[in-house]
Amino acid sequence: MVYIMAFLLSFIVVLLLIPPLSRLAHRLDFVDKPREDVERKLHRQPIPLTASYAIFTGFFLTYIAFTKQLSMETAALVAGGMLLLTIGTIDDWYKTKGKDFPALPKMIIQISAAVLVFASGIAFTGFVNPLTSEYVMLPFWLQFLLTILWIFGVTTVINFSDGMDGLAGGLSAISAVTLFVVALAKGQSDSALMSIVLVGVTLGYLKYNKPPAKVFMGDAGATFLGFILAVIALDGAFKQATMLSLFIPILALGVPIFDNIFVVIKRFIQGKAIYQADASQAHYRLLRAGLNHKQVVGVLYLISTCLCLSSIILMLVEM
Repeated sequence: MVYIMAFLLSFIVVLLLIPPLSRLAHRLDFVDKPREDVERKLHRQPIPLTASYAIFTGFFLTYIAFTKQLSMETAALVAGGMLLLTIGTIDDWYKTKGKDFPALPKMIIQISAAVLVFASGIAFTGFVNPLTSEYVMLPFWLQFLLTILWIFGVTTVINFSDGMDGLAGGLSAISAVTLFVVALAKGQSDSALMSIVLVGVTLGYLKYNKPPAKVFMGDAGATFLGFILAVIALDGAFKQATMLSLFIPILALGVPIFDNIFVVIKRFIQGKAIYQADASQAHYRLLRAGLNHKQVVGVLYLISTCLCLSSIILMLVEM
């Protein structure tokens, strides 16, 4: 019952906040303008970039209302989210002026948010040895490195996947549902709460972002969703994981992870900067192959669902 109420509250908050924030965006000219010379710009009218604030507010308002205690972990989550929202807003503002914000400041802030989470105690600490059933505690430096890489990596791949109406929000919702099921099965109530609240805010956002989109969440929203998904996996699926179950959260986030690994490798081979935006993601490749917008989103949703079901099956095998 608590999870249903948390889902409904987060969903309703986002539904109610997006319309006034969209009107404010038009007044402030905080909109993503169409550019015919850029392949990645698929829309043909100015779209508000303010959904990120609705998502942020809906998530933390609901999570704090339902969580049993305000802890260091919650404070780190809020602080990290605010950092990403701030730097993402600056990045989005540059985009409204047809400019690109430098990658280095964004990287520093994203890593800083990850460090805050690690310092609060949410970390990948080790795994269960399948041969001895003993927990293998990793050295502190390796815990730090793997935790930061995971949070930074997931934050980045969700952001890279936000190139088509309904895509990043939908993939995040599918992954969040999967992590919710995993958390419930493992008896991890806090991770389950975070997951179901994330499902609520993403579905609320998708009400306005489904093709043709009426609002965008921009870099601010996409990096925030990636950040929260990464933390949920660390606090839930990765906790007390065996060697085999380490693949559960990776499969749950499979589409953005595998697609962007391919993109990064391709850019590296071509000598391009990894952060240089282009049209090499799977959704653009499928568009060029002849699929229409809704077909592309449907195909990627289907692949993501299959990977997520695979992760749940893997969890059941482990149990």
